[in-house]
Amino acid sequence: MDYTLKAKEIHEYVRGIRRQLHTWAEIGFDLPKTVALVEKELTAMGIDYYRVGKAGICATVGKGDKCVLLRADMDALPMKETTGLPYASTGEGTHSCGHDCHAAMLLGAAKLLKENEASLKGVVKFMFQPAEELLAGALDMIENGILENPKPDVAFATHVAVGQPGSTVGRITYSSGPALYSGDAVRIDVTGKAAHGSSSFMGVDAINIAAHIVVALNEIISREIPLDEHSVVLVGKISGGDTVNTTAGSATLEVSVRAQTEEKRNFLKQRIKEISEGIAATFRGKADVQFVYGMAPLYCDPQTAADAHRYIDSLGYTPVCVPTAGGTEDFTAVANIVPSVMLNLGAGSLEEGHLCSMHNAGMVVNEDVLPVGVAVYCQCATQWLEENA
Repeated sequence: MDYTLKAKEIHEYVRGIRRQLHTWAEIGFDLPKTVALVEKELTAMGIDYYRVGKAGICATVGKGDKCVLLRADMDALPMKETTGLPYASTGEGTHSCGHDCHAAMLLGAAKLLKENEASLKGVVKFMFQPAEELLAGALDMIENGILENPKPDVAFATHVAVGQPGSTVGRITYSSGPALYSGDAVRIDVTGKAAHGSSSFMGVDAINIAAHIVVALNEIISREIPLDEHSVVLVGKISGGDTVNTTAGSATLEVSVRAQTEEKRNFLKQRIKEISEGIAATFRGKADVQFVYGMAPLYCDPQTAADAHRYIDSLGYTPVCVPTAGGTEDFTAVANIVPSVMLNLGAGSLEEGHLCSMHNAGMVVNEDVLPVGVAVYCQCATQWLEENA
């Protein structure tokens, strides 16, 4: 089957699905309309499926000993959309990371692979995943059996890229080896003692402690990390105090941490805990450090990446291998178990006038990328099975 041609033929179908998902823009694990739509479409295609975990869906086509997993996330971000598009979300969520595209493209791929089922040399398993933005959906589906019965031999995922230099519509990139950084959210609750400003010596100022913690955390990167090992420690949110004329009895900091390796990730988390607790104790207060959620760095299997390069090249595209990027993906949870690769699909670059990138409420996707994603999903699954049957 010529997947490039067939994907173009169902462009309107995939675009319609994408726009409906975009309008709903449901968040986290709370995806009732999204899940219902995916299940409705799979039923219409004659594809068997079942629920996995809190809001995941697994479907399969084909028969055989070998199994390829194709994954798409489905959740949106909690922000008000500002695109002004006729199909823009009017609720509390916005598909400003392209997960609506991913889910629609995977449905398109399911449609074509079902049509080509008799020619498949094994099983294709479709993973429709919730809560990627919480870095929790993949783990929830894994804990509930998505990688069992049958166990995938290899996994492929896609992600659109918008508003970046070079994220030209249709350009495909990937990494071989380290692909994305780890990502952790850390909460630091500082406890002091409230006192009137005229007798501040009787209190313990939690805001003062928090301020010293902020300065010290910012110095981890410049003082404790080698120049060639890029990492991030970002205090993104801080709050505390009750009134203008009292010492603060409490304060809270929220910190984002990113690292290229698991070793460096663990080092940064350890230092954040040590520094926060030490500074708080120095000023007679207390710091409680909580690691709220997190995900390890994404590692793309070099052999699977090389295979994907060949498969995409056979479609008439020219994939490009790129260095480690700074984002975080919970597809990592799958890649830690199954040889995997994530493929990035350009859907509008700065040079093409797409000034808002991912996680920006004004992000606009060029929908010409949708057939590309459908064809890539299909070709990777079909050709891998043919070569490994």
